[in-house]
Amino acid sequence: MAAAASVPVRVCHQEIVKFDLEIKAAVQDIRDCPGPLSALTELNAAVKEKFHHLRGRIQELEQMAKEQDKESEKQALLREVENHKKQMLSNQAAWRKANLACKIAIDNSEKDQLLQGRDSLKQRKTTKESLAESASNITESLMGISRMMSQQVQQSEETVQTLANSSRTILEANEEFKSMSGTIQLGRKLITKYNRRELTDKLLIFLALALFLATVLYILKKRLFPFL
Repeated sequence: MAAAASVPVRVCHQEIVKFDLEIKAAVQDIRDCPGPLSALTELNAAVKEKFHHLRGRIQELEQMAKEQDKESEKQALLREVENHKKQMLSNQAAWRKANLACKIAIDNSEKDQLLQGRDSLKQRKTTKESLAESASNITESLMGISRMMSQQVQQSEETVQTLANSSRTILEANEEFKSMSGTIQLGRKLITKYNRRELTDKLLIFLALALFLATVLYILKKRLFPFL
């Protein structure tokens, strides 16, 4: 029952990690957003949706934790839920800071554009292209980091599966030890019973030998000393 329950818990945990990584990448995109404000608005809408999904998965994991039969597993899952909540709050703080930094950068950029005038049109175009290239490079780097984290999540899943298999092996060995213990106890009882039987046999042999000797003595007495 516990093994079956661990499957949805593991899936929920993986989804939480996935949305957490996606939020971090989206916050980085906001921090590096060169503008305009409409692009920033679209990025914020995407982040809000990801936070909505993340919050739902954390609530699902919390509900699963409360439904656990073992208190130790329940407390462990509740600690994970608390860690995910703290991480979500940290992401929200980073999101707000990224928005503030991006808006300041966009405002400063627009002010610079107004001050530079027509003579700087060509330069602004080059700057935008450079920013776009930088944003593209950053996006590629973030995608690489995301892929690396995805591989780590997959490795973690394989590790969890290996631990689950090891746990099953230990349980099977424990059952075998229990069976061997029962066999040993049965053998001990048989040996004890055999020892008691051996003692009874020795006593019967001794009594038979004593009876035989008494009979021999009686016969000798009658033949050698009939007058007694």
